[in-house]
Amino acid sequence: MPDLPHANRLRAGRYSQTGQIYLLTAVTWNRAPFFTDWRTGRLVVERFRQAHTEEWVDSLAWVVMPDHFHWLVELKNNSLSALVLATKSHSARAVNARLERKGMVWQRGFHDRAIRREEDLQAVARYIVANPLRAGLVTRVHDYPLWDAKWL
Repeated sequence: MPDLPHANRLRAGRYSQTGQIYLLTAVTWNRAPFFTDWRTGRLVVERFRQAHTEEWVDSLAWVVMPDHFHWLVELKNNSLSALVLATKSHSARAVNARLERKGMVWQRGFHDRAIRREEDLQAVARYIVANPLRAGLVTRVHDYPLWDAKWL
């Protein structure tokens, strides 16, 4: 597995705090568009929902793009690293099974950003769900099948 020059930098100083809200981003291996087919993208969504059901997080908003995801969560039980590891490993197994392939699905590491002010939450959620618009995948957010936000 090639070493990504920014992967260690992304992990430096990472701190998981229960009750803190984080914006998480993970990218597919070599930016492969595994989730162009919404049915494959739903495999990632299922893992988001499982983490919510298992009370690891409260999911506030998310979008699964063809080659990455953004997930706004309030951390409940577990660390950011454990959450993302479980999400990526479970979804990778499901994606590989669905696509009848073997190999990497996700790049190593992930990006996280703590959201510090309550008033920022809805703006961050709007940014997340508007990703398909900015990418030119749809002309209306509601036409994209792989997003949700607790406020909408």
